Amino acid sequence: MGRVVVEVMPKPEILDPQGKAVATALPRLGLGRFTGVRQGKRFELEVEGEVTAEVLADAARAAEVLLSNPVIEDVVRVAPVEADAATTGVAGGTA
Repeated sequence: MGRVVVEVMPKPEILDPQGKAVATALPRLGLGRFTGVRQGKRFELEVEGEVTAEVLADAARAAEVLLSNPVIEDVVRVAPVEADAATTGVAGGTA
């Protein structure tokens, strides 16, 4: 079974109250090095078999028509979960 990760973020010009709240709280927790936070959404889609180019194209289409609101959000990534784990250095691609 394969998995595809889809990440969606608010467009830069859209206010992000959740991100702002997190950014405000971090210095109070001794984590003041972070100067900004944007909060988005992550979806993991499972598919029977391998993640192929066709599967990624279908996931991108799902992201455009269902998983994001194109007025206020951008789809920033559609990738196999294995690639996600390799780039984040976190097993399974989750934090």
